[in-house]
Amino acid sequence: MNKEKGFSLLELLIVVAIILIIATIAIPSLLRSRQVAHETSAVASLKTLNTAQITYTTTSGGTYGTMTELINQGLVDSRFNSTMSGYNYTFSLAVNLRDFTVYATAASSIEGRYDYSTAPDYVIRYTTVTSRAPTGQAGQPVQQ
Repeated sequence: MNKEKGFSLLELLIVVAIILIIATIAIPSLLRSRQVAHETSAVASLKTLNTAQITYTTTSGGTYGTMTELINQGLVDSRFNSTMSGYNYTFSLAVNLRDFTVYATAASSIEGRYDYSTAPDYVIRYTTVTSRAPTGQAGQPVQQ
């Protein structure tokens, strides 16, 4: 009689199959949670940029600042110049510096499902691009 201890090939294959089944269930959930976390971070970052613009206007005579000016004043972190939590942030300033729009654009569809923007009304809205906003919510305020 062979009395060697260990696992048979069939037992190992069953364990591997169970692990693969669990992984196929868990990984999509994990990716979705990551997307939601990045989207929440993007909205919070736009709130931070709004606050920075308000602070900047009090010292600049009512004009809004560029991202570089906000960073140089110490109002926001320099990480806003690069991809942060899956989103890129860009400014669009009017020529007279009395109007601005900040865009939070997902670096990829894996990082975030939606894009956001904010303007001097300080309301955070979904993008006006219908493919990057929830159905029927393009350009509408984000409800939290």
